[in-house]
Amino acid sequence: MKYNHRLLLKGNEAAVYGALLAGCDCYFGYPITPASEIAQAAALLFPRLHRTFIQAESEIGAINMVIGGVAAGHRCLTASSGLGISLKQEGVSYLAGYEMPAVILDITRGGPGLGNIGPEQADYFQLVKGGGHGSYKCLVFTPNSVQEMCDMTIDAFHMAEKYRMPAYVMADGVIGQMMESVELPEPATDVYDPEWKMGRIVDGKANYITSIYMEHDDLEAQNVKLQKKYREIEAKEQRCETYCADDAELVIVAYGICSRIARGAVDQLRAEGLKVGLVRPQMVYPFPVDALQKIVKGGKAKAIMSLEMSAGQMIEDIKLAVECKLPVVLCNRMGGNVPGGDEVCAAAKKMMKELAK
Repeated sequence: MKYNHRLLLKGNEAAVYGALLAGCDCYFGYPITPASEIAQAAALLFPRLHRTFIQAESEIGAINMVIGGVAAGHRCLTASSGLGISLKQEGVSYLAGYEMPAVILDITRGGPGLGNIGPEQADYFQLVKGGGHGSYKCLVFTPNSVQEMCDMTIDAFHMAEKYRMPAYVMADGVIGQMMESVELPEPATDVYDPEWKMGRIVDGKANYITSIYMEHDDLEAQNVKLQKKYREIEAKEQRCETYCADDAELVIVAYGICSRIARGAVDQLRAEGLKVGLVRPQMVYPFPVDALQKIVKGGKAKAIMSLEMSAGQMIEDIKLAVECKLPVVLCNRMGGNVPGGDEVCAAAKKMMKELAK
């Protein structure tokens, strides 16, 4: 990816720039803290580029506008946080059933209920496991920098279109609100005009898009088709970054702001002679199963620690990935609190002492 412009941006703003550079031409959304700068930046930038910006009457209205826009052959973006994402879930299920590509930015906040506007990572189950009705999946990108907010939004459009499915960019409130220097890549130059869009004449017939199959066998066949696609994605599209993991006795798994804190903790613990490493999922669907299984098969790791800002959601996927061959423990904060490096180091030292017994 070639870069040619540098700006100082918030994570929320960088995601909007990424969407525009990917060729997104429609934004439908409703503001909510800590994601409001997305709607603000989109309101400023989309009309300047002669693209569509509409502030919907609600989150439900926004996701249904996305469905209509995508069906008509547009690249569409929406964004929200927490309870707003919850309200979009029926529409996301429809996007999956229609096999429509769209990108949803989720700047996660504290919950459950109204919660607060502090950062959290407790939307994991909702995004990774489906959230709405039916057996469907969404691509889920997990940036840990403002640069990745831009880059992963671009990647989300590309991959969503490749597999015809919805994609999330899930960032905690810290990543959405923090400011960093961003290098902007060259804009997309392709003309987006999908063959499957509504109304296009193919073989003498106008396309239509549906997710209703009245015959049970027909709906089962559609579900089998979707599951085959998800297995292909799980085999081909896993993304993660490892740091000091090859000889680590304790491996920390973390994404978002937690991964930056974990990396600092790894450096501190290594300086003290402790063999600790990091696996950072860059996507949590598909989950980086292969990287974790490689660590298990390497034989040096004795335990894994899941560092999360939730009651423990990603930890379930870690346990499945390592097939219970290693102990997996949780280090976490909740309610909008962010774990400190000292907390992570203390939890790691405690775990390593237990392993040495």
